[in-house]
Amino acid sequence: MSNLAPTRSRDPGEKRQFAIVASLFNGQYVQGLIDHATDELKSLAPDATISLHQVPGAFEIPVVVRELALQQKADAILALGVILQGKTSHAKNLARSVTNALQQIALEHGTPVINAVLSLETEAQAQERCLGSEINRGTEAARAAVEIAKVMGDLRAR
Repeated sequence: MSNLAPTRSRDPGEKRQFAIVASLFNGQYVQGLIDHATDELKSLAPDATISLHQVPGAFEIPVVVRELALQQKADAILALGVILQGKTSHAKNLARSVTNALQQIALEHGTPVINAVLSLETEAQAQERCLGSEINRGTEAARAAVEIAKVMGDLRAR
């Protein structure tokens, strides 16, 4: 006999809320991520509310993600950005800093944060991952957001 309590799923009538925090820097590529993520969220969770918050660059994404996590209004937050490697180590340092901050926010506030702030070597990689449909990271981020929102909703319903 199991000691586990039965799981209760979230009320199907309860609407999910997703927030997207996206960088304006490398805007063409980030807009591709936004478009694909939004389309996938609408497909997977048609009744969901989706809010978009745009910030100047990738470095500013965590502060807005933190504010949204503090407000506890989103079932999941998608962080979208593109960092292209230049001739210095700045891009690697920036990507590491943003990744660490996003993970810390998720853990401290218990709000799922989907990190799709991409650190890429070339514009060809950006086109493939942000504008294309085959391996679009915006689509993948939306799928992850819907799945983790369901898991967290089920855990909180216990």
